[in-house]
Amino acid sequence: MPQGAGHASFCGMSKPDRLMVDVTAACACGAVEMTLRGRVLSMLVCSCPDCQRATGTGHSTVALAPAEAVTVNGTTANFARPADSGAIFTRHFCPTCGTPLYGQSSRAPDLHMIPVGFFAGQNQWFDPTQLIFARSQQARDSVADHLPVHQTYRERDATR
Repeated sequence: MPQGAGHASFCGMSKPDRLMVDVTAACACGAVEMTLRGRVLSMLVCSCPDCQRATGTGHSTVALAPAEAVTVNGTTANFARPADSGAIFTRHFCPTCGTPLYGQSSRAPDLHMIPVGFFAGQNQWFDPTQLIFARSQQARDSVADHLPVHQTYRERDATR
């Protein structure tokens, strides 16, 4: 696929709040292509310090999807580090241009945390439902004030 090329289709909701997507894009240099085809489990904004460092902004925008819904073609690299939760968090990226592809927690290896900006120009489906790690949010970083705010991870009871 040529650099910047991609396609997207939106299949509607299979369950309440479970968007089905079919979207493909390539990294900045075109060496890695990623497809998200399937159900998006959650959409969120994260203001943790790691996301701030990874994005160079005050937050990341993330779609959470089952690992089997994500296909990556091309050589990738990764970096793993301990997360505040005690899990190991691994970020996968293009080794040539550094474009972030997805993150993965050792506590949820069957899920991928996808930076929605990867699908720039074809991510109109993204509609976050929460802000996590608000305790780290920078005052300069405006995030939609209608979102439920969680100081760290959201409470388990809030997910139901």
